[in-house]
Amino acid sequence: MCRSDVAAAVALALACTLSHAGPGTGKAPTWPGIGRPATPAEIRAWDIDVRPDFKGLPRGQGSVARGQDIWESKCASCHGVFGESNEVFTPIVGGTTRKDVQTGRVEALAKGTEAQRTTMMKLSTLSTLWDYIHRAMPWNNPRTLGVDDTYAVTAYILNLAEILPGDFVLSDRNIREVQALLPNRDGKSPRHGLWLPTGKPDVRNVACMRNCAPDVKIASSLPDHARGSHGNLADQDRNRGGLRGQVTAASATAAARGGEFAAVKELTGKAACLGCHGVDRKIVGPGFNQVSEKYRAKDNAEAYLAGKIKAGGQGIWGQVPMPPSVTISDADAALLARWILKGTPE
Repeated sequence: MCRSDVAAAVALALACTLSHAGPGTGKAPTWPGIGRPATPAEIRAWDIDVRPDFKGLPRGQGSVARGQDIWESKCASCHGVFGESNEVFTPIVGGTTRKDVQTGRVEALAKGTEAQRTTMMKLSTLSTLWDYIHRAMPWNNPRTLGVDDTYAVTAYILNLAEILPGDFVLSDRNIREVQALLPNRDGKSPRHGLWLPTGKPDVRNVACMRNCAPDVKIASSLPDHARGSHGNLADQDRNRGGLRGQVTAASATAAARGGEFAAVKELTGKAACLGCHGVDRKIVGPGFNQVSEKYRAKDNAEAYLAGKIKAGGQGIWGQVPMPPSVTISDADAALLARWILKGTPE
């Protein structure tokens, strides 16, 4: 789909969502007085994608040196100073060679000789890296890097991968030449059925025609500690149609039914706590039991933890930052703090 098609699709989807009326029906909104057509400014806010041929790429430039400064202040805490960290995410840099830069195909990726696939091993279009940094980074404060800063961070990553020299300035004018240096620029192949409908499939299978399993059971692959990370899915679906989400967290009335801590599971999902903290083990941040052991004897421990939950922080348990929990109230933060301090939370 070309960029103009994406913009048109976004405009139509936003218009339909905001107006609650089907496209081209000529009917009044289903719920009069609710919603409105999307404005051009709202559409522009969504229409920021950059195509592989760099259509949509804004003008700008950024040096490797500037990128290093931004990286060390905003990126290294998760990715490591040299993009090598494996503590939070898969390493960005590593597994590529100068020979790969010449051939355009990462040998270690093709042969499977590396234990882990890094970003630079897999990256085949530079626009993908630029676009992702611009729209999603830093992890705890996305969409805060300007255009020039995005060029700079991209340049620094490419310098870490030994693709660009230390004095290089990446810009919209030379990014196409840099694309031709990516180690895995030829890593994608159109010779399969997922690329073109008329292409040859790259998998083979035979449909079951006899002795088929009479009862197929589908189970969630989410581990128990993460099921409530996004709240109760059953409460988030629309109230129309036959599809309903699974019950993955306590309902909104759980506190009234089950005592003080009955709503904690819903709160941990609302604040996305379980994505980074286990109950009895570290994931990205410390386990809740570790926090309880460290602070339960501290004066005003509940107020201290509640403040940390609300404000976030960095440095006490490592360099990975904990973002502030802006979606929960002071009372809910205090409830979470009491639950953690209780020790071995249920």
